[in-house]
Amino acid sequence: MGNLSALQTVRDKQANKPRRKLAINPPVFITSAFLLVTLLCFTIVFTERATKVFAESLDFVSTYFGWLYVSAVAFFIGFAVWLLFGRFAHVKLGADDDVPDFSTKSWFAMLFSAGMGIGLVFYGVAEPIMHYQSPPALEGGSMAARKAALPLTLFHWGIHAWAIYAVMGLAIAYFAYRKGLPLALRSCLHPILGERIHGIAGHTVDIVAVFGTLFGLATSLGLGAMQVSAGLAHLFGTPHTTSFQITLIGIITACATVSLVTGVDKGIRRLSELNLVLAGLLMLFVFAAGPTLAILDTMVENVGGYIAIISERTFSLGALDPEAKKWSKSWTLFYWGWWIAWAPFVGMFVARISRGRTIREFVLGVLLVPTAVTILWFSVFGGTALYLDANGAGIADAVSSDVSTAIYVTLEKLPLSTITSGLAAAVVAVFFVTSSDSASFVVDMLTSGGDPNPPIWQRVFWAITEGACAAVLLYAGGKAALTALQAAVVSIGLPFCVIMLLMVFSLVKSLRAER
Repeated sequence: MGNLSALQTVRDKQANKPRRKLAINPPVFITSAFLLVTLLCFTIVFTERATKVFAESLDFVSTYFGWLYVSAVAFFIGFAVWLLFGRFAHVKLGADDDVPDFSTKSWFAMLFSAGMGIGLVFYGVAEPIMHYQSPPALEGGSMAARKAALPLTLFHWGIHAWAIYAVMGLAIAYFAYRKGLPLALRSCLHPILGERIHGIAGHTVDIVAVFGTLFGLATSLGLGAMQVSAGLAHLFGTPHTTSFQITLIGIITACATVSLVTGVDKGIRRLSELNLVLAGLLMLFVFAAGPTLAILDTMVENVGGYIAIISERTFSLGALDPEAKKWSKSWTLFYWGWWIAWAPFVGMFVARISRGRTIREFVLGVLLVPTAVTILWFSVFGGTALYLDANGAGIADAVSSDVSTAIYVTLEKLPLSTITSGLAAAVVAVFFVTSSDSASFVVDMLTSGGDPNPPIWQRVFWAITEGACAAVLLYAGGKAALTALQAAVVSIGLPFCVIMLLMVFSLVKSLRAER
């Protein structure tokens, strides 16, 4: 394998390089900063206009390219399975004698915290209840709707989402660690573009990735601060105001910056492990204190229901049914666009922590383990909420009133609610810290030309920038500005869907050449 000796030469040169004080890729760094300021100003100054423009953009993408989203995501699942069982499964993401940089426990904790951990806490109760209230092709609030609620939720959060992350992360890790190219998205197109990845084409790919990551995280930070604020107000009577939410963003950003400065090996890894423990304790408590037998029964039914709807829902667009099409655009296509737009961030970070693993290890870890945990989480929290609501607890009313308080209202119906609600707020906060530091690290790598260990000052710059974006959006435009920007981010999924398909072609071409 000639590429391995070349890879070792690259590593030797990098090891002997003096540490750079400045490590930026000017076209990516400057253009990304310019787009950041421009779009931020447009969203803040013309919030109503921005909301309309971004909503129309999202509707256009969903209407005319929904078929592409659905087909591509189904293809990514098939491709991941092919890699898992195919002839290239033994290929290492690195030299043949490389060993993983992190233990399996640490690796899993980091990829899960960066991937969608915060979303599970936010929607663990809310989404199953929303599907129960308004399911596709069923009467809302009926027994059939209750049974369909969790399988529909798992469909959006399960194997489809993680297949997107697996394909993106694997391609980046392979070309970086196996071929000695920069740890950047542009490297995945090297078999197609050759050295042109260092020109305009490569810069464009990385700029779009930076854009999606920055605004995706700013949106999540803003909405997350609103949830933490709602939880604290619900528990302790703290002010549920914009000023308090901005203060929370500042605290989260400060913690993320400290974690980021200490690096992946210490700060990010330890925080991710801590959060996995806290989330696990919260889930075990709800399982034990809640309707345990009903949760177990529900979990078995959920797995069966999820498997049953995969084939039906994977290719469903509601082509001949206006109501079904509307539901698909509001839920499935929105999620597919969001996961694809979020994939550069998650894929880059997962690639950064995956050196030394085989393709089979990588796909198994990224595809199956988080999906299993997702099933557990939604079955425990969503199953408990559905059970309590069926017995008159009013969970559905709470979700209709304020989605951000759904988990706290559910925990109120169980013993030790003050303690567990405080723990839930802590889990949300730490998940935001791990998401923020991971995203800042990824943006820094992208704007520094793929440097896996960019300078500290640049990490601090991007962490503060992300927090500032969320705070400014929240202060100037409130939830409307955040929602508008979220629609813009989802629309970015369209060009990245095409880029990911090209990455698959490049990866297969390179694997076949290597063999």
